[in-house]
Amino acid sequence: MNLKTKRYGLGALLLLGLMAAWLHMADKNYVYKALIYNLANIDDNTIFDQRKIDAPFTAQPWPLAEKYNLVQLPQELEQLNEEMDPVAFLVVKDDSILYEQYWDGYSDESLSNAFSVAKSIVSMLVGVAIKEGHIKSVEQPVGDFLPRFRKGDKAKIKIKHLLWMSSGLNWDESYINPLSMTTEAYYGSNLKKVINRLEAEEEPGKKFIYKSGDTQVLAFVLQQATGMSLSEYAEEKLWKPLGAAQDAEWSIDQPEGMEKAYCCFFSNARDLARLGKLYLHNGVWNGDTIVPPAYVKASLTPNGLINSEDGKKVDFYGYQWWLVPDYKGQDIFYARGILGQYIIVIPEKGIILVRLGRQRGGWTGEHPSDLFDMIDGVNKMVD
Repeated sequence: MNLKTKRYGLGALLLLGLMAAWLHMADKNYVYKALIYNLANIDDNTIFDQRKIDAPFTAQPWPLAEKYNLVQLPQELEQLNEEMDPVAFLVVKDDSILYEQYWDGYSDESLSNAFSVAKSIVSMLVGVAIKEGHIKSVEQPVGDFLPRFRKGDKAKIKIKHLLWMSSGLNWDESYINPLSMTTEAYYGSNLKKVINRLEAEEEPGKKFIYKSGDTQVLAFVLQQATGMSLSEYAEEKLWKPLGAAQDAEWSIDQPEGMEKAYCCFFSNARDLARLGKLYLHNGVWNGDTIVPPAYVKASLTPNGLINSEDGKKVDFYGYQWWLVPDYKGQDIFYARGILGQYIIVIPEKGIILVRLGRQRGGWTGEHPSDLFDMIDGVNKMVD
């Protein structure tokens, strides 16, 4: 080895050493985990601490439609499934399972990360907490629950601003940057510390800017308001009343820690479809009101704010639910996750579609293109 090579080698080691020292001093050791595991995956429950959400002792089974799995998928849907690496595809029509298919060893019992579908679940839990009086209304200031939101511009933030993704907080929604808040929240071990660093940079309630941090703040509000962990509250108020067949899991930042509320809810297609059914029926389940119908209606109403991306009025987002108004005469709402996780509800036809997988399509405006392919295919399927 010549002198020049030795110098390069020593220089590289010195640089790595300095980077390691900086990461340690900056309290960013989570970066190592981010680099090891790279991009998020549907089976990341194996690398994180999890909190279990118990199913009830007696499940409420889904009825099977008379034509269960006898209806042929349209060719476009079959091709989409071949291309987009799914693990589950489920169609419910009129509260009965019409069609289901699984891939890669997954089944109706398999756990899979639903990613940002969790945001819609958090929104549901806010509605439950309002019904029970733990939260007065969506107009209540966040500072009533979290001390760090009682002073300065953060004191202006209300619960509805978080639900609308319009908090004005300086959350960095980046999935590629290893130093972003989103990466730290996902791979790190102290969500409270991340949230405590947030500052108000814009007036709340003015602009829609999609930020996972808004959902995470809602989770801390719910925890403080109810005196329960997010998983405990979901188990008691949603999972057991809805008769889920399988236990679910929610990733937490450390043992006995906080749920990663903006993502990381692990379940299966059949049980996730129950959430779609609940909102299809305006928050009422078998005659019992789980989420107030007025809150459900507000959740599925466009927030009408200014979209920070294009300056246009938002008609595609409510309380942490995505909306597709008047698509070929149908008003559709859905929850979605980053790798092609969907709970899609088409009220006019009584359809609930759940798709879980590892990929999603490109973009058509604010929506993934495969969303419309699935909607068109299922509409053709049930005609």
